[in-house]
Amino acid sequence: MRLSVMSMLSRSRVALAILFAGGMAARANADPYLANFDYPEPLQRYEFRSQGQQLFMAYMDVPSPRPNGKTIVLMHGKNFCGATWEGAIGPLRDAGYRVVVPDQIGFCKSSKPQAYQFGLHQLSANTHALLSHIGAIRPIVAGHSMGGMLAMRYALLYPQDLSGLVLINPIGLEDWKAKGVPMATVDQLYEHELKTTFDTIQKYQQTTYYAGTWKPAYDRWVSMLAGMYSGDAGKIVAWNQALTSDMIFAQPVVYELDRISVTTLLMIGLKDTTAIGKDRAPGNVAKTLGNYPELARQARDRLRSAELVTFDDLGHAPQIQDPARFIDALLTGLARMH
Repeated sequence: MRLSVMSMLSRSRVALAILFAGGMAARANADPYLANFDYPEPLQRYEFRSQGQQLFMAYMDVPSPRPNGKTIVLMHGKNFCGATWEGAIGPLRDAGYRVVVPDQIGFCKSSKPQAYQFGLHQLSANTHALLSHIGAIRPIVAGHSMGGMLAMRYALLYPQDLSGLVLINPIGLEDWKAKGVPMATVDQLYEHELKTTFDTIQKYQQTTYYAGTWKPAYDRWVSMLAGMYSGDAGKIVAWNQALTSDMIFAQPVVYELDRISVTTLLMIGLKDTTAIGKDRAPGNVAKTLGNYPELARQARDRLRSAELVTFDDLGHAPQIQDPARFIDALLTGLARMH
């Protein structure tokens, strides 16, 4: 498997080089780097060395025509990309914020290495280096889902280098292993990821993210993810997704919430039921996981300085499910934060 994945990665890098040389408006068939999926703003690349290899992060850096002197960094979730922040970028820009939206290593339009020791601390360090490179000084860091888990680790590692923290339905507010979810090897996770299709993505998101509801607008985000898994080259996506699933499961941040000192805005869709590994858990354990009303209250009480904003009828991705209401609550919360 190693040799075949390396071969696919080599072909993917060639395709990606052609894509960037021709501009991001270029169109191509679905591939692991989303060549056929346009982002809402122009993309840039941050190239750097990490773990002995040359990598790159794709990112959007959107200035405001009426800057308020503040930068906000938007971190995507595991089943999301920088593009899924498109409903938030414009309003934040218009409100005066410089908006920086990276794709993390292993995801979307960024490098997908075959061999990489994924860690929340490593992804935080990569992001910190990117922000230093572009001169984003003491930004507000906002993270959704896995991005929320990553944002919490970032706040623990670099408390002096951010001015606020926004957590939108973050995962990592509970320790699934400690609660009884069996562990899985990376090979087992990889085999599971290889079975990913448009239908499996849609079924999971409808059940877990949107409380059983569905809108045609959500199909775009399902197609985005499904496109990366398409064809033989999609195996490198499945491999990276397996590695990052292992990272998420093995690196809970819940035990360190009381060490986060920065002012935090916690935004929770209460219909969310997300819990990594729930499908592996015994029934009596599974039904106790992903209880976001309870997890949100516990997180608010443990964070040193936190405001909790809830959406009673929304699920895991309130910024997608009801963009207008989410943006209104976000801008109001940011104004109170500062």
